[in-house]
Amino acid sequence: MAVFQHDVLVIGAGLAGMRAALAAQGEGANVGMISKVHPVRSHSNAAQGGINAALDAGDSWEEHAFDTIKGSDYLADQDSVEVLCQEAGSELIALENMGVIFNRDEAGRLGTRMFGGASKARTYFVGDITGQAILHVMYEQLMKAEGAGQTPMRIYEEWLVTSLISDGDRCLGATLLDILTGEIHAVLAKGTIIATGGFGRVYEPSTNALICTGDGMSQAWRIGAPLMDMEMVQHHPTTLKGSGVLITEGARGEGAYLLNSEGDRFMEKYAPNAMELASRDVVSRAEQTEINEGRGIDGCVLLDMRHLPEKLIQERLWQIRELGIDLAGVDVVKEPIPIQPGCHYAMGGIKTDVHGATVVPGLYAAGEVACVSVHGGNRLGANSLLDTVIFGRRSGIAATTTGRDMDVPPLPDGVIENEKQRLQELFDRPQNSDRIAQIRWDLGVSMDKNVAVFRDADGLQEQQEEIKKLKERYASVPVEDKGKVFNTDLIFALELGYLLDCAEAIVIGAIGRTESRGAQFRLDYPERNDEEWLKHILLTYTPEGIRTDYTPVTITQWAPKERTY
Repeated sequence: MAVFQHDVLVIGAGLAGMRAALAAQGEGANVGMISKVHPVRSHSNAAQGGINAALDAGDSWEEHAFDTIKGSDYLADQDSVEVLCQEAGSELIALENMGVIFNRDEAGRLGTRMFGGASKARTYFVGDITGQAILHVMYEQLMKAEGAGQTPMRIYEEWLVTSLISDGDRCLGATLLDILTGEIHAVLAKGTIIATGGFGRVYEPSTNALICTGDGMSQAWRIGAPLMDMEMVQHHPTTLKGSGVLITEGARGEGAYLLNSEGDRFMEKYAPNAMELASRDVVSRAEQTEINEGRGIDGCVLLDMRHLPEKLIQERLWQIRELGIDLAGVDVVKEPIPIQPGCHYAMGGIKTDVHGATVVPGLYAAGEVACVSVHGGNRLGANSLLDTVIFGRRSGIAATTTGRDMDVPPLPDGVIENEKQRLQELFDRPQNSDRIAQIRWDLGVSMDKNVAVFRDADGLQEQQEEIKKLKERYASVPVEDKGKVFNTDLIFALELGYLLDCAEAIVIGAIGRTESRGAQFRLDYPERNDEEWLKHILLTYTPEGIRTDYTPVTITQWAPKERTY
């Protein structure tokens, strides 16, 4: 058992976490960063298509902001969107200066591609591996900082945060499981930043890595930080049949078509102007409608790139070609690839302000785990990477500045002992026929059935009952591996608890929002209702149960109006 201390503790080492850690270190903070996997294995790797910024002379941050707000179905807070879009250009240039080798056009200037929901081509990219490229450069910056005379940063690599430490008033840090040894430790900090990503594995299929289990949302929720707009779960329209692997929106940005079983480019019916580059909620619903009405192909539609030059595919979409060959036996140069909507992104999350601060003093959040809210009911493609670096940087600066004149808090009595006892109770459960993996699978499949692209009251009530049953099963499911060293069975058990928390919040929000907006499409309430529902749903965990509150959407200069494509 050990107790570590830092000025700023960053939980999560994807792009939001790394950017927060770099910003805090740049402000002079002693930083600790925790990751349950090696940092460059973080899910930011999976972001393929690009990052948005209004840099061209014919574009403006206002146009970028309007596209974002329109795409959000007017649920995004416009003051937050203004921050995102105003700071996008300088942050993109900062990334290039760090060493990200963005695509350039024939004149040698930064080149862009179109993305869904955008009125201009403002997506800057590195082939179809943009997230991976930025993540590796960011990690290089962390290593560079280590040798640049700055306060050394400790990276707790392959350590799992099991819970946040609170004295009832503020967040003091976290308890950690050293995955290699199985020992429990504590880290105390003046400011703690959650950057653990989303909860994509609540659903099956999902584009998300197996590590995306909503850890940070659940842990922050359990110490009093409200979760906001959890019902807003984005289903990406182009996930590969079978595996759910993401097929980048960049393919459609380069000109790929969507086809049904009759060979029709069916998006002409649903979005005659934007076609395949309508926003993701619109495209996913169109695909699912085609499938439901019998014009699908074995539960899928087709993404067709055969008309694109092979040279373009090799230069800009080479990873997608490899994925198609390896996972589906399809060469996109020669034949269409089968795709379907799959869970992709959480627009909701821990409620924060534009500095990443939550209502719990000492606790901050950034990236997909947070809800600022800049994505509202539907995130535009290529705004996610932008979100991570803008609000990662802001949260790192805010956590450092706020805690500069504070002392590192003391460890409350019994914290480590209580956490050890909680984990021991998991080990002590008697054997039964149930399995952690089976509960997790049953959760994902049932969420995809009842709380996916289309929803209604009957399905949502069914899912609420299903989650109760799953939680009962979880309360007795055994951890079969009793060892300490790299006990993945224990890790999966803890992650399942976090997933169940997130699933419960998603369903409560979806039941409560009796309208259709963005990713929330209620078949029994098919219209958007601005009079009653131009507001956010906040869910707070309390000893008495889950409390529901509401807060209005912030409108600055763009009044809500009907979305057209």
